[in-house]
Amino acid sequence: MASLINDERDQDFLLYEVLEIDRFCERPRYGDFSRETFEMILTEAKKFGTGEIFPALAEADHEGCRLENGQVFVPGSFHRLYRMYREGGWFGMNKPVEMGGQGLPAIMSVAAKCWFMHNFAFTSYPGLTEGAAHLIETYGTKAQIEKYGTKMMGGLWAGTMCLTEPQAGTDVGNIKTKAIRRPDGTFLIQGTKLFITGGDHDLTENIIHPVLARIEGDPPGTEGISIFIVPKYRVNDDGTPGQANDITIGSIEEKMGLHGSSTCLMNFGENNACIGELLGEERQGIKIMFKMMNEARIGVGLQGLTSASIAYLHALNYARERIQGASLLNMTNPAAPKVAIIEHADVRRMLIWMKAQVEGMRALMFYTAYLVDQAVSHEDEGERERYLGIIELLTPICKAFCSDIGFRVTETAMQVYGGYGYCSEYPVEQFMRDEKIASLYEGTNGIQALDLVGRKLGMKKGLNFMNLLGEMGKTVSKSKDIPELADLAGDLEEAVNALGQTSLFFAKTAKAGNFYVPVANAYPFLMMMGQVLAAWLLLWEAGVAEEKLGVICKAGGADRKNRAELSALIKDDSEAAFYHGKVLAARYYMKHILPEVQGTVKAIRSEDLSMMDIDDASFAS
Repeated sequence: MASLINDERDQDFLLYEVLEIDRFCERPRYGDFSRETFEMILTEAKKFGTGEIFPALAEADHEGCRLENGQVFVPGSFHRLYRMYREGGWFGMNKPVEMGGQGLPAIMSVAAKCWFMHNFAFTSYPGLTEGAAHLIETYGTKAQIEKYGTKMMGGLWAGTMCLTEPQAGTDVGNIKTKAIRRPDGTFLIQGTKLFITGGDHDLTENIIHPVLARIEGDPPGTEGISIFIVPKYRVNDDGTPGQANDITIGSIEEKMGLHGSSTCLMNFGENNACIGELLGEERQGIKIMFKMMNEARIGVGLQGLTSASIAYLHALNYARERIQGASLLNMTNPAAPKVAIIEHADVRRMLIWMKAQVEGMRALMFYTAYLVDQAVSHEDEGERERYLGIIELLTPICKAFCSDIGFRVTETAMQVYGGYGYCSEYPVEQFMRDEKIASLYEGTNGIQALDLVGRKLGMKKGLNFMNLLGEMGKTVSKSKDIPELADLAGDLEEAVNALGQTSLFFAKTAKAGNFYVPVANAYPFLMMMGQVLAAWLLLWEAGVAEEKLGVICKAGGADRKNRAELSALIKDDSEAAFYHGKVLAARYYMKHILPEVQGTVKAIRSEDLSMMDIDDASFAS
């Protein structure tokens, strides 16, 4: 039976037929690996995700976390999972071997986690730990790396990210947590943080908190913020956890979903005894923290993909099994046999919409990871810089587009189930609850859009954006020469041009002083750009699939253009069915989803600012 977590065939198609990642093994950085190694790792990931992580999803949701006598306790099943995760070598898959990682390509980490991250309540613990460890590895001293980083990368100690404060929210420059210098070079930390994922738990013997704070006397705003390493327990000279470090847990949040993930309100230094070490240089806290934030934003995009994937596959399975109603041709015949709901047109519409969206997101997430590997392993420095520039553009889109579309896929999956989907006896309602947070944390999606429009588009005088448009143009040009895809290439070309022109329009209006046009339309532009990127990658995939389908048709003696012959071949050949599905998913996206781009462009170019013109009192009396 096919997996209900992750589409293994589509994943392999992306890895080996589209992106051809086995070619990375020809480079010195990844020379110790092979396709066989990659396949073995993913087989183990599937086994672990299916047999251990998925069964804990509903159980942990029901059990939740609890706070007793100042200590947070996570669902019991997570202890076994965490131990297996650590012992299985899943920590730091693409991090350096000398730091306790595996040294694998980043895309392999993404592919493996596609089997895990549907249970994000669990994977948030090792995920944040990896991010915090990488922060210390990058900016810490040798002593800090030895003291904290190596234990974290191996999963022996956990890590968090402590940014948000009650009065500041997204306005990070308004944080009040302060750091007071001590004679020995360390600092006393005093302040309150909230919404801290994994802020406390009983999975590890120590938790290391990177904490944003302002050293006494430093200027207000983001330029005055530093970052500090603050352990739950101070570390003894022999490397073992020592006395408690004056961190108390005020509460754990009661959330809509992710009940197994402890989200804490944390008080630092209530007794003036919380000690932290400066990480990196003073007043560089925002710059340092954003390295972890950007990695986390890719992780949130992956959460959107995996939530959508599991919701779609469950809905597809339900649609194949649920018998209800007669076919369209027999609707008026009360004696007509009942059929599976997958035969009903509206259900098929929802299923192909989800299929196209999930495959577009999967391609976007894998392509971004692929660029990361290119940026660290390509022999040409200029190419490495070009890849890094495109990653800068894609990061906010991975986070915002995939988290929002991921939620919409879970919503649509629930619709396929009908009333049953709203009931807890089926898992889709939990998929939806757990995914909603993804558009809110690591910077709300509106913030991602402002980052894209206000900063990323103009980086290097727009060169990164032009490079990305150029990559899309290559696919358009190639697809025009494939008869079955020529019209789709035209659709994409029109959308790519609209994307580029809208970017220029934003620059023009901003230069004229009408800054509200790009600012108020930043989110629609981000989602529009996500649609164009998904369409591009789906067309790229369709080109590969169309070629493979042609070979299968020729070998099977079927005329590719004869629908009856093609259908007969598809019934007997799963590979033909797969490739044909790839082509039709791209076609559906181009004809039914991509046209939304033109509506967005029309709205933006109207320069209508009703959202700014309306008085506060006019929203409601």
